[in-house]
Amino acid sequence: MSRALLIAADLIAVLLLVFGLYFPRNRRRDMVVALLGVNVAVLAIATTFTKVEVNLGLGLGLFGVLSIIRLRSSELGQQEIAYYFSSLAIGLLGGVEIEPEWVSPALMAAVLFALWLGDHQALLRGHRHQNLILDRAYTDETELINVLEALLGGADVVSVRRVTVRRVDLVNDSTNVDVHYRLKT
Repeated sequence: MSRALLIAADLIAVLLLVFGLYFPRNRRRDMVVALLGVNVAVLAIATTFTKVEVNLGLGLGLFGVLSIIRLRSSELGQQEIAYYFSSLAIGLLGGVEIEPEWVSPALMAAVLFALWLGDHQALLRGHRHQNLILDRAYTDETELINVLEALLGGADVVSVRRVTVRRVDLVNDSTNVDVHYRLKT
């Protein structure tokens, strides 16, 4: 596959990732810039590394370090991290020639399909997750679950599946919980 076709496949894949999958589902304009910028930058550097006598491991390690720094500088959710690294992977696949020729576009398609499926609204419909800070210190789990179900719409509307108590502050009378629940239909 020619370099131009590989770059075109990358650009089509990242545009599908960003404007076909990510933005319609998450609506974060700031991440659109990050995803496109990371992809095109990785594509440019990966393409350069294949033309210049540089160890590819050095380049991949550099991007790994830069990605970790970037991810620590701003709070990103698990979905954003998945899209971010997928953008990075698509850029690498577009910048490095792999034999046989169909492997890079096939891997790009696999990345897109995985995100399409994993982030699809129909998958696990009704399952929700929230981190809540309650204005009372709860030490009894049954009471906590009853309070959470009432806060989230009532026991006839939601069913709490899992509660992780992050912090109970007996001095300030508060409880920080991570709650996973399902909407009853």
